[in-house]
Amino acid sequence: MRATVIHAPHDIRVEEVPDAAVQRPEDAVVRVLRACICGSDLWAYRGEAERQPGQRIGHEFLGIVEETGSAVSGLRAGDLVVAPFMWSDGTCDYCVEGLHTSCVHGGFWGSVGFDGGQGEAVRVPHADGTLVKLPAEAVGDEHLLTGLLALSDVMGTGHHAALGAGVRKGSTVAVVGDGAVGLCGVLAAKRLGAERIIALGRHTARTDIAKLFGATDVVAERGEAAEAAVRELTGGQGAHAVIEAVGTEQSMRTAVNITRDGGAIGYVGVPHGSGTGLDLGVMFDRNITLRGGVAPVRAYIPELLADVLNGTIDPAPVFDRTVALDEVPDGYRAMDDRSALKVMIKA
Repeated sequence: MRATVIHAPHDIRVEEVPDAAVQRPEDAVVRVLRACICGSDLWAYRGEAERQPGQRIGHEFLGIVEETGSAVSGLRAGDLVVAPFMWSDGTCDYCVEGLHTSCVHGGFWGSVGFDGGQGEAVRVPHADGTLVKLPAEAVGDEHLLTGLLALSDVMGTGHHAALGAGVRKGSTVAVVGDGAVGLCGVLAAKRLGAERIIALGRHTARTDIAKLFGATDVVAERGEAAEAAVRELTGGQGAHAVIEAVGTEQSMRTAVNITRDGGAIGYVGVPHGSGTGLDLGVMFDRNITLRGGVAPVRAYIPELLADVLNGTIDPAPVFDRTVALDEVPDGYRAMDDRSALKVMIKA
């Protein structure tokens, strides 16, 4: 089969690799219908996250179950399914507590020796605990299928950030980061009842989506100017809840400085370039709470799926470019130079 592999920084290729196949009784093989490129994939692409030459890449996909192992009981061939960005058994203590990303038998697509999502098919370990069935009729609805793909990562990650930030009905929320996760954070905050949502971003195409998703204000400045703008919008106090969806030292500093005393930051930006750390004294003095991390997307898919299906939320607009599998290297270049927000792959 064909799959996307990374050989070196800026060297993404689509190559022939061994076919995905059931290896253990708990496995399933999923034929990929839709996959996508994540902003976090760019850290490997840029050489800021180490990968072995020839390693698979991609962790967001949905598709059709083609084969199941003998121990798989909840799925059968022909089911349309979405995969969260990590696999999990669904039964360990962490999974039962809703923290599937810490599953003792879990793992990450594209790890050494495992299939990545950007290919024609994927072997799925612990299929019963990992995959979520989707309505079969979604295959014929291109827009709905696109929205459902967002459940594999960005919608659930934005929701995780909103929960970490303590978004509640009537609250004021600020979102640092205008990538797909930040935009889904806007959508999640709106879904949770936020009254005012301030989106920080400089790219009009992205802030237009933020407005579509529920942002009431846009701040285009950066650094201290952005902090001053948010303070002005909030009567000098800052936001009750702040979503940090970038992961740099600067973005986290901005998040802290625009949080209202007694407020909270939900952070989901993959940390990079933040080695100097935060001043905990500032957070201590101002009673600022920090919650977040790797989003346990598998725990959130059922409730978010229901809202996508009934039209309460529609994350599909975060995908602004579509490529065929052979064009994936072009998709990486487009996201790297920010000419694309999030690239969907039709496998």
